[in-house]
Amino acid sequence: MENLWAAYLGGGICMGLAALGGTLAIGNAVGKAFESTARQPEVLEKIRPLIFIGIAFVESVVLYGLVISILLLTK
Repeated sequence: MENLWAAYLGGGICMGLAALGGTLAIGNAVGKAFESTARQPEVLEKIRPLIFIGIAFVESVVLYGLVISILLLTK
């Protein structure tokens, strides 16, 4: 019972870092996709599915962080 504050702190830090990392990764990926589309508009149909797959992978990592955070907060 004495270390309950550590679980809450760990859960908050875990979710915060996961959300921050996911936000930066998605922002970087979408920004690069916009840059490449601006340079060569004809590759938009090839880039769009790849960027959605990349976003899905990044969001899965953020969801893993959420699960770990919930596990820490329910202990």
